[in-house]
Amino acid sequence: MKSNDKVDVREIRRKLGLNQSQFWSKIGVTQSGGSRYESGRNIPRPVQALLRLVHVEQVDIGKIRKDEVDVIEYLKQTDPELLKNLKKEAKAKKKAG
Repeated sequence: MKSNDKVDVREIRRKLGLNQSQFWSKIGVTQSGGSRYESGRNIPRPVQALLRLVHVEQVDIGKIRKDEVDVIEYLKQTDPELLKNLKKEAKAKKKAG
């Protein structure tokens, strides 16, 4: 879900079986705000990113800590190959267990 992609968020919500309040509250958007987005109002990039993380990638954003994000950013800059390998290992472990 990139910023220039046209995504039908209503369809994503319906596929997940959530009402507007349930769906939008998970990313800190009111039901009325979410309704406006579903009706065609442009969705800001930060909201798009949260939609992707929470409803597509299934990330529990309540468990994300700033220091963990800082470590990921540090690895991206200093040792991207290590970050790539760690991601592969984590994905393999998740599939195995």
